[in-house]
Amino acid sequence: METLAILLSAPEKLSLSRLQLTPPGAEDVVVDIDWSGISTGTERLLWSGRMPSFPGMGYPLVPGYESVGRVVQAGIAAGRQPGEAVFVPGARCFGDIRGLFGGAAARLVVAGARVTPVDPALGADAVLLALAATAHHAMALQNAAIPELIVGHGVLGRLLARIIIAAGHPVPIVWESNPARRDGANGYLVVDPAEDMRRDYRAICDVSGDAALLDTLIARLAPGGVVTLAGFYSAPLSFTFPPAFMREARIAIAAEWKQLDLEAVNKLIAARRLSLSGLITHRAAADAAPEAYRQAFEDPACLKMVLDWRNKQ
Repeated sequence: METLAILLSAPEKLSLSRLQLTPPGAEDVVVDIDWSGISTGTERLLWSGRMPSFPGMGYPLVPGYESVGRVVQAGIAAGRQPGEAVFVPGARCFGDIRGLFGGAAARLVVAGARVTPVDPALGADAVLLALAATAHHAMALQNAAIPELIVGHGVLGRLLARIIIAAGHPVPIVWESNPARRDGANGYLVVDPAEDMRRDYRAICDVSGDAALLDTLIARLAPGGVVTLAGFYSAPLSFTFPPAFMREARIAIAAEWKQLDLEAVNKLIAARRLSLSGLITHRAAADAAPEAYRQAFEDPACLKMVLDWRNKQ
């Protein structure tokens, strides 16, 4: 069995390639992918060659952890049925080619336990489930606090604000330094950081990935406040000790989302309390993947790019 997949053979060397698939077993499903999202965080680092040392890192690789499609084959112990619409958070089914994270392909072989059924009516918006789960994980991080301030109004920041509101918590403030990204707020306020004089935030969540922001954020904390780092940082982070000492500041790090986070956002979506709409700004056919990846990483107007695989199985 073969598939067409996005192949990063080296930094900035991306192509659409035909690869052999690992034969499915009794616990596996075969999924024909309709849509896959391009991450401007981790995938940008893979594409540029700036990804820090990470388990499974190396080239050539198939990126992608935001894929949605339909089950076309299910093993006897897979726990899924042909015809189900599912979200796939990546796969390792390409033989000697690394799957990091392995979701950007027309067809995938993956354990049935790893896929999550989704409402087919979501369409391409369902690729956002990974980011929604990431946002939920940052919001509900143990020993942190519900963010009062979100730094960054990209897709992750927007989802975090929406989830905080959907979960019934106080409406957060969002900082965005790029004027072009201050629109699209849904029930919350987006401001220029320079215009916000507040210095008593009990909880700040950074989703910008800017490694140079810690001193700025610590200066805005109330005593005992916490900064949660929920972006992905390619550069070392540091901070000036005395201001943090005076505030008895805490720094928390939100790691990868868990299945419980995915289930929580799915429930919010099913209850119509959380919407994923309005966040995908660009779509491209899988044939145009090299141009689409470059646009996703370099065009400030591109909030979220998805690839259409529907005619590539």
